[in-house]
Amino acid sequence: MSITRSLSLAAGSAALAALTITVLPATAATGADPALGTPSVVADGLNNPYSLVWGARDKLWLTEKSGRSVLSVDPTTGAKTTLLDLSTQAVSSGQDGVLGLAVEPSVVNNDRGYAYVSFTYDSGRAEESTGETRRTKIVRYSYDDATKKLVRPATIISGLPGSIDHQAGRLLIGPDGKLYYSIGDQGTNQYSLACRQNQAQTLPTAAEVAAKDWFAYQGKTLRLNRDGSIPIDNPTIGGVRSHIWTYGHRNPQGFTFTAAGKLLEAEHGPKTDDEINLLRAGGNYGWPNVAGYQDDESAYVYGDWSAASPTPCAELTHSDFAIHEDVPTWQESEFTARFNEPLDTFGTSVTWDHDFTGAPCDESGLYYICYPTIAPSSLTYYKPATGRAMAGWENSVIMTSLKDGTIYRLALNSTETDVSAVEPLYTDQDRFRATIVSPDGKTVYAITDTAGLVRGEADVPTTDLTHPGSLLAFPVSN
Repeated sequence: MSITRSLSLAAGSAALAALTITVLPATAATGADPALGTPSVVADGLNNPYSLVWGARDKLWLTEKSGRSVLSVDPTTGAKTTLLDLSTQAVSSGQDGVLGLAVEPSVVNNDRGYAYVSFTYDSGRAEESTGETRRTKIVRYSYDDATKKLVRPATIISGLPGSIDHQAGRLLIGPDGKLYYSIGDQGTNQYSLACRQNQAQTLPTAAEVAAKDWFAYQGKTLRLNRDGSIPIDNPTIGGVRSHIWTYGHRNPQGFTFTAAGKLLEAEHGPKTDDEINLLRAGGNYGWPNVAGYQDDESAYVYGDWSAASPTPCAELTHSDFAIHEDVPTWQESEFTARFNEPLDTFGTSVTWDHDFTGAPCDESGLYYICYPTIAPSSLTYYKPATGRAMAGWENSVIMTSLKDGTIYRLALNSTETDVSAVEPLYTDQDRFRATIVSPDGKTVYAITDTAGLVRGEADVPTTDLTHPGSLLAFPVSN
């Protein structure tokens, strides 16, 4: 049984159009569905933790984006051990730093094997069109159980796009044994990077792939062999086979495989249209030409500031609210390429006359926190390693969000091809970055940002976080 209600995700000087979703009845009302209890703090003082996995000897391993390290945390005592110090190799000044983390099953089961870590670094070589020297690499490490360290680094791929914005950086080992990695659009076409051309629709040439020039990998998800090479069964897109699995992405921070092996992705929208996508090999997901559904109805139009003429972009003052007359624009319906629509969206029902600069953000000027998007930051398929799932959560995905401080449950349909319901599980003044489920399915662990904006009471922006830089444990109960 389910009910439908409207959720107002933010407020402005004009009321936001409500987002209507199917919401499962609360546990308190039915006494049947599981719920997240009050969290306990396992560890704090973390420096912007980003990825969270199970490691050796029943420990939780996490990356610190700004701390430029990989830590092991005892979920019982909270004791922290540094597995890997990347402070002399990684750079972090925005959304870059130490990001993705994936471990082979042998590390968890037998205390030996490989871990894979992605991080941004200074290449010392400026990209010709942008002048950017920051790049990203994925490095394989051996786990040494005697020293409790990640050792013997071997770079499997380097020279991937890097930037201060929209890195994404989610890293998974798929059920097929391949590495999957998400790369955002690098924050192009907005704010300080407004004059950089968005490459999410750009595909690499055969010559670029042969030269290991990965510039066109911006706004893509990748599939790699564990030595960094291109799998022979990767899709051929535009006549070229590369690491690219899908393209047309903005900031894909959520990444999880379902029980049936389907790859789901959660993606930040611009001012509207966060997306939940089912990733299919070779699929185009529309960005930057389309945000959410191709309906010309939400308050989004693609304006390419990098192509401004006759006044060049460098001579214009960029605005996130008004597109200059010299900037070419396209309606969503003008995008004629075949693309995959999302399974679900958040913050979509916003009319063209919506005031994105209104209260409660008009005084602070921090407008983005009042946009009706929720900034989905991770996805975790709920599948206990031992025993059965909690009744009612048998086919569910846990999703974290940054802007509204909420952990959600997404109920999937029986074929795992649609989101049938959305349930808010917990809300606080925290920026939730990622979750993981305990082997018995009775605890959900979550990590939080150290700092940043979140919607507080009455949707007023606040930097007063409840659990900054923490690892939290939520009991799951019926």
